[in-house]
Amino acid sequence: MYKSENQHMKTPEKVSSISTLHKFLGLKKPANPLISVFNFDDVKLESEAILSAITTDFYVIALKKDCAGGKCRYGQQYYDFNEGIMYFIAPHQVLQFDDILLNGVKGFVLVVHPDFLHGYGLASDIKEYGYFSYTANEALHLSEKEEKTIFDIIANVEQEIDINMDSFTQDLLVSNLDLLLKYCDRYYNRQFLTRKKVNSDLLSKLELLLDDYFKNDKLTINGIPSVHFIADQLHLSANYLSDMLRVQTGQTTQQHIQNRLIEKAKELLSTTSMSVSEIAYQLGFEHPQSFHRLFKSRTSLSPLKFRSSLN
Repeated sequence: MYKSENQHMKTPEKVSSISTLHKFLGLKKPANPLISVFNFDDVKLESEAILSAITTDFYVIALKKDCAGGKCRYGQQYYDFNEGIMYFIAPHQVLQFDDILLNGVKGFVLVVHPDFLHGYGLASDIKEYGYFSYTANEALHLSEKEEKTIFDIIANVEQEIDINMDSFTQDLLVSNLDLLLKYCDRYYNRQFLTRKKVNSDLLSKLELLLDDYFKNDKLTINGIPSVHFIADQLHLSANYLSDMLRVQTGQTTQQHIQNRLIEKAKELLSTTSMSVSEIAYQLGFEHPQSFHRLFKSRTSLSPLKFRSSLN
């Protein structure tokens, strides 16, 4: 379970219950086996015994701030900050403890088992929040006011967990969790809008990447690029890239790729005598029918009608 600094990463170990997680971290038994909040200050792990990596069956929501020396690591990068940074991990994703358990770090970890949400709309709604699939370097940076809002909600959650269960407890906990996730969604949208320079650079890189892919016969050789391929080339998670583009441009990564396909298709239809099937294969489509459907859905014309309209 543990590793030294020089030891290679081991296969992540699965942690199925919140009680087991508490035991690993040297915490007292959780008051509720399906939902828990604990502070980084309470974790009892020696520096040479940091848990290498685990996967869990539950959701992990964490906020950390005031790292020792004002620096905290996310992924392979370090950030200077005093304000809070939040990250979100869905069930069955890998959780790196050497990234989140650092000397001097402040903040909280909220863990929620999906079973706790059964019977509530949040059980399905929580899966729609893309930030649970963002990578570590795509964490949410909070302002002071935003951080206070988050801590106030967490205080409500802790209070409900600590009191004796009654007929209102689960409803109130789920309502507070729903509120927390909605605020985080709002704050991520704010972050997409306020980081204009970074996002502008990403948009430029995306356009250059698509330019290169569409001009060098990669469509014919490798097929239509997937969203995951584009995201990997930009060193981003697929969800983060699509969410950022949606806020910045109103279109997802998939729609940006499709726009380029339609532009290239129009060029080939208007400047060559290639058949529709030949154009479809050159653009990376396995079946001409798929090309036909996409072209008509985006232009309201079939490829042949578009070509004839030019004459």
